[in-house]
Parts: sequence; C-alpha cells; structure tokens
Amino acid sequence: MLLGCDFSSSPTRQKPIVLAIGRLQNGRVLLSKLEQLSSLDAFADWLHQPGDWIGAFDFPFGLPRELVQHMNWPLAWEACIRHYASLSRADIRMRFAAFCAARPAGGKFAHRATDLPAGSSPSMKWVNPPVAYMLHAGVPCLLDAGVHLPGLHAGNQRDVNAAGQPRRVALEGYPGLLAREVLGKRSYKSDERAHQTPERLIARKDLLTALEHGQTRLGLRLKLTHAQRDALVDDARGDALDAVLCLMQAAWAWRQGAPRYGLPASLDPLEGWIVTA
Repeated sequence: MLLGCDFSSSPTRQKPIVLAIGRLQNGRVLLSKLEQLSSLDAFADWLHQPGDWIGAFDFPFGLPRELVQHMNWPLAWEACIRHYASLSRADIRMRFAAFCAARPAGGKFAHRATDLPAGSSPSMKWVNPPVAYMLHAGVPCLLDAGVHLPGLHAGNQRDVNAAGQPRRVALEGYPGLLAREVLGKRSYKSDERAHQTPERLIARKDLLTALEHGQTRLGLRLKLTHAQRDALVDDARGDALDAVLCLMQAAWAWRQGAPRYGLPASLDPLEGWIVTA
C-alpha cells in the first residue's frame, strides 16, 4: 500500500490530517480512498495499525544541523527528536526567535541541505507555515509507532515482511515540490475563502491533468475516478490534493526500492531529506 499524508500540527474536524491511500499498477498510481483524521491521537492510532506501506508525509523529519549544534542539543537523530519533543511549543518559539534575532537580515533562519533543491521552508520556521510545530507533533508519532525512516531510524526491527524489509516505511514528502514543477509560481489553494479564486480552481485542474498524463519527472500517471477528480478540484484548501501529491512521491520512492527509496547517499543522518528533491 502507498500513502500520502497532508499533515496538521493541530488537526480538527474542520482542518483534519488527510491520508491519500493507493497503489501502483503498471506505471499508474491508483487512488483508492481519502481518509480524514481529526486529532493527533487518531493519527498515532493509525500509524500503530499493522500493515505494509510506504508513505510520504508532509512535515519535516529533522532540524538543521547548524541550529542543533548552536543549541547544544544531541547530534544523534533519535536523541535530538526525543529532546525536541520534550519542549513546549512556547519554549520552541522563544528559543528559535532568539536564534533568529541574533543573526543578520537575510540569514535569520538556519537551513537543511535539502531546503534549497526542494524549495522548502526551513524546518525551524514556526509561522507561515509552522513546520517546526509540525515536526514537533508528527515525527514523535512515527518514532513511537516503530516506523522505519530510511537514513534516520531503523524502526521496529521485528516488523519486517517475508523479504526481510520493513513493513512500514515513512519518507518526508513535500507537495509543493511537485506542484511547482507543473504550475511554476501559480497558486492552487488557499485556506481563506476570499482567496479561493477561479484562477486557483483552474490551477488545480491543470495540476491534476498533468498528473493524470504523467507530465512530471516522476514518470508516473495518476488514475482517478470522475468523482475523485471532482472532489480534488472542489477542495479549495488543497489538503486532499496535497495528500495525493505526497502519494505520487511515495509511489516514486517505492519504485526506487530499498534500502534508500531514492534518497541520496549523502543524506545527513541528523537533518533528513525530502524524497524526490
């Protein structure tokens, strides 16, 4: 099974975590269903379910090495994540704001090596989008569920399939990377109703058409029913579409196979890497 996850650090029924679940068949990614999880507890429970899957999750898996060293936090990934999870969001904001305040304009944030090729926000950013809080909420759930994170964490070494490979594999996804390949700088979503414009509606249609025709460097085609396509087009917030974009990244990773699933050999084992970047 393949899955893509559009994540929220504070999910609700109005703004849930969205899972796009599907499979790869003859070069086509078939979307089976969309699931909504309205709490972090529900997300954690889902991860603990038995099953075989490879998933791409839209939140950062690591912090910039430069930041971790400055804070004198552990340099081993699991120890660093455990320490980070022990902090409150208010404490994280205070520490990161102080770090940024001491740095010159234009270089306030520390970046991971993957940020430039992926075009992603620094994982220490706590607003617009609050990816630091997403890391704080999401990664400990993966860690506690014993999921395998290639290049970062082995996971539960007893949870393997007949071929000796991990049953549950989590990769850091980023839907914006795939969307920009198709749309450039055109926006396709907004949480604010006033900004849910006809232009963004057209952009969602164009993005889905490109995915369905395999017009990306991933070399994969998305297969949707008419009802699924209509639902993705009508989702002006783009949460379901972002989950599907992550699903496409998970399918690409599945094709690359174990042990790295397309991640570079030079991956920093503290910072992590965005799959397909």
